[in-house]
Amino acid sequence: LERLLGARFSVNPTGCAQHGRGEAGAAVRPPDAVVWPETTAEVAAIVRVCAAHCVPLVAFGAGSSLEGHVTAPYGGVCVDFSRMDRLVAVNPEDADCVVEPGITREALNAALRDTGLCFTVDPGANASIGGMIATRASGTTTLRYGSIQHNLLALEVVTADGEVLRCGTRARKSSAGYDLVRLFAGSEGTLGLITQATLRLRPQPEHVTVAVAPFPTLRAAVDTVTELTLCGLPLARMEFLDEHQVRACNRHSGLGLAEQPTLFLELHGDGHDVASLSAQAEAVAREHGATGFETASRPEERTRLWKARHAAYYAALGLRPGCECVVADVCVPVSSLADAVADARRDIDAAGLVAPILGHVGDGNFHVLFLLEAGDAAERERADAVYAGMIDRALAGGGTCTGEHGIGIGKRQSLEREAGATGVELMRRIKLAWDPLQILNPGKIFPDR
Repeated sequence: LERLLGARFSVNPTGCAQHGRGEAGAAVRPPDAVVWPETTAEVAAIVRVCAAHCVPLVAFGAGSSLEGHVTAPYGGVCVDFSRMDRLVAVNPEDADCVVEPGITREALNAALRDTGLCFTVDPGANASIGGMIATRASGTTTLRYGSIQHNLLALEVVTADGEVLRCGTRARKSSAGYDLVRLFAGSEGTLGLITQATLRLRPQPEHVTVAVAPFPTLRAAVDTVTELTLCGLPLARMEFLDEHQVRACNRHSGLGLAEQPTLFLELHGDGHDVASLSAQAEAVAREHGATGFETASRPEERTRLWKARHAAYYAALGLRPGCECVVADVCVPVSSLADAVADARRDIDAAGLVAPILGHVGDGNFHVLFLLEAGDAAERERADAVYAGMIDRALAGGGTCTGEHGIGIGKRQSLEREAGATGVELMRRIKLAWDPLQILNPGKIFPDR
């Protein structure tokens, strides 16, 4: 590999350690080497070398994942895609584009700004497109525009034997055989290395308004979410922050919001539609006791609010400096959301934990940020018990153990509880058919045998 890549091959211990963990979680499991390919041909050559020697391969994008996806528990080679970050083509008439996996969503939208189009999937972090596909990312705009799988048309992938596979087309639909594109979405780098993606784009909204509504209680805020969803208002974003998270954001981003359970809403459309939608949303919020409903339409005001929301993780860390953060993620049917959030808050408080709640609640997805004393085993045990209870209730109510973070290392046992032993075994057979040597991101989704 060093002969192939020269200075783009490194065994530097510091660099390897930097590639040995994602955004959250304290455990660092470094690879033995890091490589920076620049072309699909180089990726294929790297895979062929590693396959010949049974060396594990772990794909790395922006390192923003939360369940240990980019760690290397068996060592091996980390394939850093940051140099494969081009916008390859834009097709304005068809509202699609072709990108390399290392481009981030913010860089992509900056490059698209003059086309009148935008890429609408926003997981919060400035994640790479390849990583978003690998974890089947969603986020703040899923409510209106869907997750990455709804905005993904085609892929170029290097398989475990170093072959280059192209699946999917730029057509808006197809019934041609198995949907391999959707199989790779959410595979967490265990079936192949994505080297190119064709994405669906949307027109940039003509008019955007953000609304902030504080509530006297957590349940009042979440009940508002349920009603807004069930009455069919086409909101673009609907985010919830409990009073602990609002306090953290105020300190970190200087927002000055009332420290109460709060909803952030965003509406897209023309001026008349947005004004009408805003009035309807305000009426629903007021019926549930909202103590305010402030709107903002100027780009700088909107940017300030969403920048604060996207920085919520770092803001929460400031509530307990030096802490270890475990980011919980479950998703439930919207009708079950109020009870799920209230039950989580009750258990957190009963366990004496510091843990803000927030989430993309318009689609039933919420998160708990457990802020734990580093090395405190008893506190970690209490947090694990609360998290297990959240997952139990989500599964019992027809929900999922992870709405958007994926399985990685952290949720392998939860996957079996959700999909069942038969479902997980079928996934394993697919993995073995595509990667018989088990060199692609081993140890993720399910333990390798």
